Amino acid sequence: MKTKRNIYILYAIAFLQGMVFYGPVATLYRQAAGVSVFQITVIESISLALCIGLELPWGIAADKIGYKRTMIISCAVYFLSKVVFWRADGFADFLLERILLSVVMAGMSGCDVSILYLSSKEEESQKVFGIYQFLSMTGLLMSSLLFSVCIGEDYRLAGFLTMVSYGAAAVFSLGIKEVKGKETKKERGQRFFSVLIQTVKDRNFLLAIIGMALLAETNQTVTVFLSQLQYVKAGMDLKTMGVVYILVTLAGMTGMWSYWFTRRLGSFLFGLVLFLGGAAACLVLSSTESAVISVGAVLVLRLSASLFSPLSTQLQNRRIKGQDRATALSIYAVVLESTGVVTNILFGRAAEEDISNAMVLGAVLCVAGACLFSIFYRREGKNRDFSISR
Repeated sequence: MKTKRNIYILYAIAFLQGMVFYGPVATLYRQAAGVSVFQITVIESISLALCIGLELPWGIAADKIGYKRTMIISCAVYFLSKVVFWRADGFADFLLERILLSVVMAGMSGCDVSILYLSSKEEESQKVFGIYQFLSMTGLLMSSLLFSVCIGEDYRLAGFLTMVSYGAAAVFSLGIKEVKGKETKKERGQRFFSVLIQTVKDRNFLLAIIGMALLAETNQTVTVFLSQLQYVKAGMDLKTMGVVYILVTLAGMTGMWSYWFTRRLGSFLFGLVLFLGGAAACLVLSSTESAVISVGAVLVLRLSASLFSPLSTQLQNRRIKGQDRATALSIYAVVLESTGVVTNILFGRAAEEDISNAMVLGAVLCVAGACLFSIFYRREGKNRDFSISR
């Protein structure tokens, strides 16, 4: 069932949920409320661990109650998490916010992209995923501009405006049209174990998933959290950080061109270049105290991860053969998030000692990801699941 309406609604939701007004000072916001860098990474790891526990139950529930209801519930809880974040003060409050966020991430994981995939033509799915990511970054860009121009150091106002935007996204979710067909309870029960066994047995692709996670988690931790510490080390003021955040957000909007590069370079070569680009960026960050060079390296890392994301999403969707798409994607997400739990703790410990150590760790993880990605490609070859339709 193809429906453009769903695509446009999800585009709107992506834009509104991209409007995180406190984004340029996410780490400083938490520190101002009494949370240390290590506590931030601990909260992130707890959040990811909870996501892992909720992934499969949510995936099964999504395939049972439908993708529309799952999205509505997830968007409503997402809004509630931003209400908590707006008023958060101390470790416990921010932990509660991330617990709610874990419920959301597990619920939306695989559900939003399943709706997009089933609402579009297969050959256009990577392009649709790229635009979806682009609009999310567009929302982040607009909120970052407003932060720099109007908000400044009023962190709580930034939290309030973010809450309002997420409330609007929850309203938009009510307009989604269901794309999953109905089925009996017996059919669901029989297929779940089949999906689980088939996905777990696909060891080659699970290696690729771990590799993808290493690049994604390095990007998330370095560009969202550690970059601000790098900027402080380089002597950058708060207003300039806001401007830099806008540039990094613009770099995150490049995912919509992932399809174009993939068609010209091939999925393997393009992916390998992005992994190595992320590693090089982290190495540069580990060895410089220059503000300009630091900004350039962060931009390269964000570019690498953003261009790889739509390719990663398409590869996962194309790997799925059965009807229970949300369940299979949730299994993949468990692998991704399990990897993230480990990397968050490693980054937190490394950053507590020295920010440069954390950046070296990022380079090592990106190289490891490139190796796993290469192993998968060598074992699989250019088959129809891995290559891009021409």
